[in-house]
Amino acid sequence: MKTTYLGHSCILIETKGKSLLFDPFISGNPFASNIDINELSPDYILISHAHQDHVLDVESIAKESGAKIISNYEIFSHYNAKGFEGHPLNHGGKAEFDFGTLKYVNAVHSSVFPDGTYGGNPGGFVLWNDEGCVYFAGDTALTMDMKLIPMLCPKVDLAILPIGDNFTMGYEEALLAAEFVNSDSILGCHFDTFGPIELKNKQEVINLFEQKGKTLHLPAIGNKIEW
Repeated sequence: MKTTYLGHSCILIETKGKSLLFDPFISGNPFASNIDINELSPDYILISHAHQDHVLDVESIAKESGAKIISNYEIFSHYNAKGFEGHPLNHGGKAEFDFGTLKYVNAVHSSVFPDGTYGGNPGGFVLWNDEGCVYFAGDTALTMDMKLIPMLCPKVDLAILPIGDNFTMGYEEALLAAEFVNSDSILGCHFDTFGPIELKNKQEVINLFEQKGKTLHLPAIGNKIEW
């Protein structure tokens, strides 16, 4: 699997010959100005919840690429009514795709579209195939439900966790989340995009994870991690 960090909580995962784009918020992120959304051509767009900083570029990218949309029933239905195809999931459910197995898991947050349309309950995704297993937490507080993931899914090779605090869990809770899901490799997201989630002490945070035997990746926007 190859993982490209596209800023904020936007992640591109390439696996089994398919590309999966998570929570596309690029054109509205000044730190991601080097990313041209017209050059992205994902096969799937996965959406954790309906907030603008996670769905801003969904329609433009889906129109250009023909990507199928995967999310909870309410978000899928919102886009399906606009002519986009895809697959709905809901909490605890999983489905088989041409890229592997995808399970929709709990997240503690809120979810509403910018126009006030109900976005259903927020969630995260666990993706696995014979290349590995990745947990994309979405926007969430720390929750004991994370302890269910190792019981129900393969060993998590990479956990993509929000670390910016204020609107999600901070890095202290993310470290606990990594222990809950039993993952030693963590990709931090949802930080630095705007003032309340600025992470000022990055090296100290990396060191804190190292002290617990875990590796925290904080790649520059556009950088790939192959694992």
